[in-house]
Amino acid sequence: MQLFLCEKPSQAKDIARVLGISKREQGFISGGNIVVTWAVGHLLETASPEAYGEQYGRPWRADVLPVLPEAWKMVVKEQTKSQFTVISKLLKKASEVVIATDADREGEVIARELMEYCRYSGAVRRLWLSALDEASVKEALSSILPGEKTALLYDAGKGRSQADWLIGMNLTRLYTLKARDSGVSEVLSVGRVQTPTLAMVVNRDNEITSFVPKPWWQVHALIEKEGVRFRAVWVPVEQYCDEEKRCINPQAARAVGQLCQQQGRAVVLEVTQKREKTAAPLCFDLGTLQQVCSRKFGMGANDVLAIAQSLYETHKATTYPRTDCGFLPTSMQQEIPDVLAAVAKSDPAVAPVLNQLDRKFVSRVWNDKKITAHHAIIPTRQAFDLSRLSADELKVYHLIRQHYFAQFLPLQESDVTEASFNIGGQLFRTRGKVGVVTGWKSLFQAEKDDDEEDVDGDSMALPALAKGDICAVTGSEVKDMKTSPPKPFTEGTLIAAMKNAASFVSDPKLKKVLRDNAGLGTEATRAAVLETLFKRHYLEKKGKHIHSTQMARELIAALPETLTSPGMTALWEQALDDISQGKMSLAVFMQKQLQWTRHLVEKGRQDSVKITAPVTPPCPLCKGPTRKRKGKKGDFWGCVRYPDCKGIINTNGKKTTKRKKAASGTKTESSAQ
Repeated sequence: MQLFLCEKPSQAKDIARVLGISKREQGFISGGNIVVTWAVGHLLETASPEAYGEQYGRPWRADVLPVLPEAWKMVVKEQTKSQFTVISKLLKKASEVVIATDADREGEVIARELMEYCRYSGAVRRLWLSALDEASVKEALSSILPGEKTALLYDAGKGRSQADWLIGMNLTRLYTLKARDSGVSEVLSVGRVQTPTLAMVVNRDNEITSFVPKPWWQVHALIEKEGVRFRAVWVPVEQYCDEEKRCINPQAARAVGQLCQQQGRAVVLEVTQKREKTAAPLCFDLGTLQQVCSRKFGMGANDVLAIAQSLYETHKATTYPRTDCGFLPTSMQQEIPDVLAAVAKSDPAVAPVLNQLDRKFVSRVWNDKKITAHHAIIPTRQAFDLSRLSADELKVYHLIRQHYFAQFLPLQESDVTEASFNIGGQLFRTRGKVGVVTGWKSLFQAEKDDDEEDVDGDSMALPALAKGDICAVTGSEVKDMKTSPPKPFTEGTLIAAMKNAASFVSDPKLKKVLRDNAGLGTEATRAAVLETLFKRHYLEKKGKHIHSTQMARELIAALPETLTSPGMTALWEQALDDISQGKMSLAVFMQKQLQWTRHLVEKGRQDSVKITAPVTPPCPLCKGPTRKRKGKKGDFWGCVRYPDCKGIINTNGKKTTKRKKAASGTKTESSAQ
């Protein structure tokens, strides 16, 4: 029997349809000698610490840390036990398994951890899908990969999971116990990725809070030639400037302003002219899509991921979303007519735009050397019902489509003129820019992004200028300026910071070994990390901006820099990439993680932790502190001494003196990132 193992039911239905099998059974679809079944995400999870010895159970003890499993144990998730039973029985009958989970690291783990747990030892092959439209599924089925081709992704995924567990379980317990000495009853969650991500927000908030604006001055000369008026900016000499080359001498600035009024003429020193060509933005990877949707629509990272997943999975409108690549392979150029035909059929209103596209134009997006596990997110070759999209899905689809269309329009071209002037012995400069070929920008003309605003007026047209020309100075303006604090993070800019963690590293040795794109987490996990930080009340949103809470700031202050620095975590992420490429073994990686965990626990024992205990309502039974928990009917306050004391207070203020069991969904620790 050939068994296709998918990640979720909808995926299984799509593949079964193309395979031509339709007999629905409990937990699988069959036909002839083929069976298609599905997981529901991860059906297994790493066992909790108490599975490795009763000394790791409750109450938590610092003296037994660190917990370092010699042989890792997995357990079946209770809520999906029935589907696990179905798959385990099918694996016993299968002669070949075709892994058909999402084509990424986590997808590989979902399938292979099941096969390993159930001791499946038969043949393995890999179905690698980049889209779920019928044409893409048929194509993938005709070229199924050998199982060993993607096996290293499983090692990388296992390494990620076990490293997260080691840091999460050990450091969460250690710092929670240390904080209790300060009277804090809260669980202090520490994670391999979440903690340095949180530290970036805390550090940004601290920079903003401690920022002291500094004055500086700018001088503009108003110049005229042949009836055309334009501005030039004074270039102050070094002795008047700070390290950013801003004038900090107000007397000098005002003197230059007066000089302009008195001189009345500007002599052209140098003129350069060039044709500037700008390529279209690439198609989207997930992180860039999240950034743009945050900026344009105020959407959260998790919302964008869910929408992109729905466009891929439910509507078959776009390709696989969890990609870190904005490029397309050259082989997909042959699919251009089919993609554009499907788009036209789905949305006839787009015909005028399609008529402008040059299908033979080859943009920079076509680059085989830049392709990673997946290509960029683009429309599929399958028409779909556009009216079924929600308003937010439509916005995201239009963005993805727009960036694909942009690849078939000419480069945007502008004539740029830069000129320098002598006004009474002082140097002034100006820059003019005139659009010549609109090109791909015709698709974006209705938009005006904040980061594209013409702050210094360099899009103004300049008259014809030549060296030695004399222009009239008609006035001047001395501007009182102030330095600005850094901007608070939004979800989009925080995702960007996570992607480029290397830029936040100051240690020269660490910076040297980090690749340019070294980041925190992956395209598939970053949104979940942010969601976790919001749920744990470490981050909060004020409008579109993200800020850290007091608890978060105190936690980051209490933790050693080795835990909060994005550099070290980015280095581990790099190592995980090396595992997936066969450059490092899982055994070597885990040996380093065990040593790292020992070091962090030993360091943590010596650190003092000062956290302000939050004010909580007293327990109605023992009058002790309570902790906010989540239950089936919403949040409630529960005694921190549970299960010894079972007092609770509902959020509506009603006191209950007893409860039968812990609230559903309550987590006291996490192996999450």
